[in-house]
Amino acid sequence: MESVKYTCPNCCADLKFDPQKQMLSCEYCLSSFTVKEIKQLCAKTENSIPKEEVKLKEDFENHTHLYRCDSCGAEIMAEEKETATFCYYCHNPVILAGKMGGKYKPDKIIGFKLTKEHAVFNFKQWVGKRWFVPSDFKSEQQIEKLTGLYVPFWMADCHVNVDYSGTGKKVRSWTSGNYRYTETSTYHIVRRGDLVTKGVPADGETKIDDLLMESIEPFDYNELEDFSMSYLSGFFADKYDEDKTQVFPRIRARSEQACASLVNESISGYTSVTPLAQSYNITQTDWKYTMLPVWFMSYKYNDKVYEFAINGQTGKLAGTPPLSKAKLTLFSCAIGAVVSVLGMIIGGIISL
Repeated sequence: MESVKYTCPNCCADLKFDPQKQMLSCEYCLSSFTVKEIKQLCAKTENSIPKEEVKLKEDFENHTHLYRCDSCGAEIMAEEKETATFCYYCHNPVILAGKMGGKYKPDKIIGFKLTKEHAVFNFKQWVGKRWFVPSDFKSEQQIEKLTGLYVPFWMADCHVNVDYSGTGKKVRSWTSGNYRYTETSTYHIVRRGDLVTKGVPADGETKIDDLLMESIEPFDYNELEDFSMSYLSGFFADKYDEDKTQVFPRIRARSEQACASLVNESISGYTSVTPLAQSYNITQTDWKYTMLPVWFMSYKYNDKVYEFAINGQTGKLAGTPPLSKAKLTLFSCAIGAVVSVLGMIIGGIISL
C-alpha cells in the first residue's frame, strides 16, 4: 500500500500531521490546515496537468542546454544553438553540463523591450554623473560586458484571510463663552474578510542580490506571455537555485505588508487609530515560474564584486557604484590647495 503525501498549498513543502493541533502543519512556512481543507485543495489540482503542458516540458528539456561555471558555480541556461558562452558573474568561460530538466521550464515570460544600445545609453548617462568611479569602470571594454539576462522569478497569488481589530478616536473641540470643550468619541474598528495579492515576485537566483532585483521593479505584468524558447534567442537565462519553499518567507512578508497597507488605507476619518489585534493568514498560494528581462553587469574592484541591473522592459537602473579612493584623494587635495591659495590671497588683501 502506497503512503499518501500532501504538500503545503503555500510553499509546496511536505505537510505533517500534528496530533496536538489535529491539523496538517508545514514546518517551513508554519502554515496549518485541517484535513478537510487539504482534501478540497488537492481535489482541485489532481490530474489537472494537460497533455499539451507535458509535451512543452519535454520540448524544453530536449532543446535547452545547461552550462556550468567552474569558477563561481553559476548555472546558465541557453538555447541549443548556443555553442560557447561566458559567465556574466565572473566573466570566465563556462562548460556544457548537459540538458535542462523539464521541471525548470518557465510558465510565463516578459520579452526584452529595451535594446542593448538603449541599455548602454542609460548606463552611460547614469555613470556619467558619478565623478569618483574608477576610470576603467566607464571603459567600453567594461560596458561591453552588459548582458541580456532572463532572471528566474517566482510569482505568487496569495489568498489571505484578514482579521483586524482596533480602536479609533475622534476628538472634537469648541469654545462656548469662557469655556473650552473637548469631546472624545471612541469606536471599535473591525476589518475581516479574504484578500488576494496577485503577482507578488521573488527572484529565485541566489547569486543576484534580492534588493537589487526589487530596486528595478515594477514590471508590467500585462505583457506576460506563455513561455516560448524563441524568447531566449540572443539572450541568456538563469536556472533557479531557490525553490518555492525557500522564497516563500519573502513572498509572505510582501503579501502581508500589502494587505496591512490596504487595511490601513480603508480606515479614515479618525483623529487617531490604535491597532489591538491583526492577523494576515495565507491560506493558499498559486505559483507561476516566470522569466523577467534584465540587463546585468558585474564589476570587480578591490576584491569586491559590484552588480548593476537595468529593467529590460522599463529601463529602470539600480546598483552601487565603486568608489575610487585615488580620485577622491586627488579631488580633496585639489580642493585643499584651492582653499589655501584663496586664504593666502584674502590674507594678503587684509594686510594691505
